[in-house]
Amino acid sequence: MFKSILIAVDLDDPTSWSRAMPVALSLARTDGARLTLGTVITNWETMADQWSPAGLREKFEIARVRLANLADECGHEPHDVLVGNGRIGPEILALASRAAADLIVLVSHRPGLRDYVLGGNAAHVVNHAPCSVLVVRE
Repeated sequence: MFKSILIAVDLDDPTSWSRAMPVALSLARTDGARLTLGTVITNWETMADQWSPAGLREKFEIARVRLANLADECGHEPHDVLVGNGRIGPEILALASRAAADLIVLVSHRPGLRDYVLGGNAAHVVNHAPCSVLVVRE
């Protein structure tokens, strides 16, 4: 059913992969799908590095290595890793496009007042994704 699955990972939140990974792995193994782990480095996180291209490259490389380690731990082949930069919701959609994903798997936290006012990242992905989205609750 699915050929390419993107798992959206927040490298600073272990629940983003500990909850999403088993679900995505099960689907990938059932369907023989390719897994892509993706993360987004926000503009806020790169603000201090904007004047240092070397610092920015290092931040992206560290994220790639961390994602690759997670992907290797899952033991599923084929797999890939992608790192994006920008606003989280739109950038997850861009990563899904780059991975030619037909399913995005991500974890959502319980919504707070801020989410109702500004909208959450998972809500943005669900509302704008051109493919299926599976939201795993904490």
